[in-house]
Amino acid sequence: MKYLAKDLMVPIAEYATVSKGATLLESLLALEKAQEEFTRTGYSHRAVLILDKKKRVMGKLSQLDFLRVLEHADEQIDRNNDIGKFGFSPMAIVRHRGKKRGKGVSMGEILSTAANFKVEDFMQSPSEGEYIEEDTPIDTAVHQLTAGLHLSLLVTKGREIVGVLRMADVFAAVFHSMKESESRQ
Repeated sequence: MKYLAKDLMVPIAEYATVSKGATLLESLLALEKAQEEFTRTGYSHRAVLILDKKKRVMGKLSQLDFLRVLEHADEQIDRNNDIGKFGFSPMAIVRHRGKKRGKGVSMGEILSTAANFKVEDFMQSPSEGEYIEEDTPIDTAVHQLTAGLHLSLLVTKGREIVGVLRMADVFAAVFHSMKESESRQ
């Protein structure tokens, strides 16, 4: 298996992106569009990249980040919902919110509030360990993905980000290589 990061990456042009200042709803629409258009593998995109004015990647919003925004929207609507600061366990907070949800804020209100939040307020800025040079061998990428618990890496060519190396694509390549290797024996 002699893959390099650039062999398996999704080019930025094929990835879901929005500009700084976009709303959460706009980013979800961009993600939906990218998922519909990207048919190279059976794996859909699971994040949106946020671009600055110079079209450089400044952060990303994953599916988990989107769901976390709903919690924030709920707290914005009902300011009395932040009982976690009093030392309650996560499960106690979940039960409390479940009881309040039946009596108060609807999911529709939460979604409506969250739709207008700005992406840069919730995006995750890439860490040093989330970058990989395009000519990096896949075995090094596997180590970087697993050691950093990353679902994807930003592929660079020099100082420019040129693509996204997704764990799902690396897994598929490794799996197929393993299968081919075993079938030859």
